[in-house]
Order: sequence, then structure tokens, then C-alpha cells
Amino acid sequence: MRATRIFLSAMAAVLACSGRLALATADVGQPAPALAATELTGQGFDLGALRGRVVIVNFWATWCVPCRAEMPALDAFYRQYHNQGLDMIGISADHPRDRSDVVKAMQSFAYPAAMLGDARPNGFGSPDALPETFVIDQTGVVRAKFRPDQTGVTEQSLAAAVLPLLPRKAGR
Repeated sequence: MRATRIFLSAMAAVLACSGRLALATADVGQPAPALAATELTGQGFDLGALRGRVVIVNFWATWCVPCRAEMPALDAFYRQYHNQGLDMIGISADHPRDRSDVVKAMQSFAYPAAMLGDARPNGFGSPDALPETFVIDQTGVVRAKFRPDQTGVTEQSLAAAVLPLLPRKAGR
């Protein structure tokens, strides 16, 4: 019994130190939690510094089939609307030892990516399911959340969530 309590206390300490015990929620209609990371290219990403732009935050992994299936739609959307006020980051939940797999997977895509372990602070916490995608408006409020068991990411679902948030351009 004592050994079980010691083990459980040790596990709780490990989880607390890894930032995976208490997860923040990123609920639609609420301010987005803080997120800062070093991108795979070495550039810095800070969600708070992107106020005034619409931001898509996508949690994914190389081994996640639904994640990989939606990446072309995310990339096409990013390429089309980046110059109109859209930013994006893919946060890979892969293990640090699999960084080279993440780099290789991202070679085909224009949007930046980072490793979940390199995200400090990360108020989003670890996703409870993958993929998980958030749309954050110019004021820093979460406006949409996509998960394959609810509404998945497609170019159409992204357009419905993001386009009304982007600044109006002539001809649109």
C-alpha cells in the first residue's frame, strides 16, 4: 500500500513537471491561451505577438493518419490567405527523438511548425486527441475548434471559420 502511494505520488510529480497534469482549455469564445515555441527553422513563434492577425494552431503528429490527411488542406489555405492576414503553426506532438521525421514531413508544406516539447509557454497543454485545430481571431479569441470526431479540417470548413475574420479586400 505504501509503495503504491509512493509510486502514485512520483507519477503525479512527473506529470506535473511535464506540464501534462493540468491542461488549460481553449474553448470557443474564450481568449486563446499563451503559446510560444521555437519553430523547426529556429524562428520564434509567439501567439500573443500576432494580435491583429487571424491564427490557425494545428496540433498533429507524423504517425496520425487523420493529421496527415488534413495537412494539404491546411497548407493550401495558408498559401492562399497568408498575405491577407492569416498566420498558422503546426505543433507536432511527436517525441523529440522523432524530430527528423517531423522536419521531413513538413518539407512539402509552406506553413511553419514546431515541436510540442519546444512550446514554452503552452497554455493549450497537450491535446487530448489528434488532430486538433484552433482558429484564433485578431483579438486573440478562439473562434473555432476542429477535431475529426466533430468538424474536421477541410478547405470548406476553414473558409467558413476563417474568411469572415480576415480583413475585407476589394473583390471579396
